[in-house]
Amino acid sequence: MKRYLLIALGGALGAIARYVVGVFAAERFGQRFPVGTLSINLSACFMIGFLLEYLNRHTGMSPVWRYGVAIGFIGAFSTFSTFEWETWSDLTSGAFWIAILYVAVSLIAGLIAVALGSSTARSIS
Repeated sequence: MKRYLLIALGGALGAIARYVVGVFAAERFGQRFPVGTLSINLSACFMIGFLLEYLNRHTGMSPVWRYGVAIGFIGAFSTFSTFEWETWSDLTSGAFWIAILYVAVSLIAGLIAVALGSSTARSIS
């Protein structure tokens, strides 16, 4: 039960941080180019890469770091970072074609899913 609370707390903080960064970027840079989302995604990629690699090398560290920070905070801050970590893990373990397939399917199927969701919403409005 403790891990779920850590994930929930980290997730709440990550979601709030995402909102704050997004609003700040939109106010500062406008909304023509998604500076906020790009900043969030890139910083989350750095954070998850650093933290998970560090935790993998220092296995005696408290699970709070993995559950509260990696899964909770960073996961809510940006799921893109998880996508990138999984792709990186495949690439560095030699599963090159799995990584390429994952990226291609995620991009193409994700765009199709957005289009279908948007089309469905327009049809019932």
